[in-house]
Amino acid sequence: MCVRGIIPSGQQAPSLPRQARIENQTYISPDEGQLLKRFWQSASGFWRGRSAWRAWLLVVLLIATVLLQLWTLYGLNFWNRDFFNAIARNDAADLWTQALRFVPLAAASIFLAILSVWTRMTMQRTWREWLSNHLYNYWLENDHYTRLRFMPGEHQTPEFRIAEDARIATDLPIDLTIGLFSSFFTAITFISVLWSVGDSLVIGFSGLMVTIPGYLVISVVVYSILLSAGTLLIARHLVRVLEENKRSEAELRSIGTHLRESGEGTALEDGKKDGRQVVGGALKAVIAVWRIYCWQLMRLTLITHTSLLITPVIGLLLCTPKYLAGAMTLGEVVQAAAAFVIVQGAFNWFTDNYARLAEWASSANRVASLLLALDQVDRARVSLKVSEQ
Repeated sequence: MCVRGIIPSGQQAPSLPRQARIENQTYISPDEGQLLKRFWQSASGFWRGRSAWRAWLLVVLLIATVLLQLWTLYGLNFWNRDFFNAIARNDAADLWTQALRFVPLAAASIFLAILSVWTRMTMQRTWREWLSNHLYNYWLENDHYTRLRFMPGEHQTPEFRIAEDARIATDLPIDLTIGLFSSFFTAITFISVLWSVGDSLVIGFSGLMVTIPGYLVISVVVYSILLSAGTLLIARHLVRVLEENKRSEAELRSIGTHLRESGEGTALEDGKKDGRQVVGGALKAVIAVWRIYCWQLMRLTLITHTSLLITPVIGLLLCTPKYLAGAMTLGEVVQAAAAFVIVQGAFNWFTDNYARLAEWASSANRVASLLLALDQVDRARVSLKVSEQ
């Protein structure tokens, strides 16, 4: 076959003078909305057609697994309360009972975690296979792969976009959707725990008594909003940086492949350019973008790791006044603090997954750019046929 800059040994490059006129057209870069719309237009075909029943069966199994995991987590939260209350009472018999009660909860949690991995990865594998076949078919049919070089737009290294970006664009949506679904129902479930265990907090100030109902719920909501706002402010350029990183990496690979094939006599040589200078410039661009990417991740890590460290402490400190006043048992403090961390983690889904969302968006955009370029090939073929008639 013949790909960009490569021709079969012993043959001349194809002559497409009328097609080449497309290069002179003004190219208007599509916005984020157009790219994502084009990606889902093709990718959503996995959920339709004769093979869609398997995809929806896996969806049902994943949802059931997530709900069962939530039920197990809910049981473990109450087990924490009862276990630490038994410790506070020095009740050896109850401690033994709680130890036996822990075994089936732990076994269920382990089994469901394993089942979740199998179901999730099976869905990812089948979706990637479907989308990759769709992209390969579109790229190779009707001589698209030879005509693509005449199309304006961002469609370089299509083979890399299909092999790597299509994988990321199908893996991450499943992970992120499962996480969002789980976070939503986890938040609803454990907010009720925080509300019932924490109840109200009475604060006295200058002889005035103020009652804050559900103070633990209010605290976790405010805390999560502040974290999400900080993440959005610090890492707002991450999608653009990731797209540039992928583009420069793909360009470096493309140059290296062209140099190798030029040496093997399977690609046209460019005598006007020094190969070492070209590949060196591409490498410098990769390192420069990587440095920017590193700084973006460092700033994001400042938020996520700080949250990981201080969230359990904040939950315990918020429960301390009621514990000292005798309004909470030790078990309830541990239960409420654990529920605080769980709810904050659920609310903080956006913060925890911002980098992965950015990575998915950049890969989906690259796949969509290729699809839009292939769409242009089809439109150009139709225009050429009309002009010839």
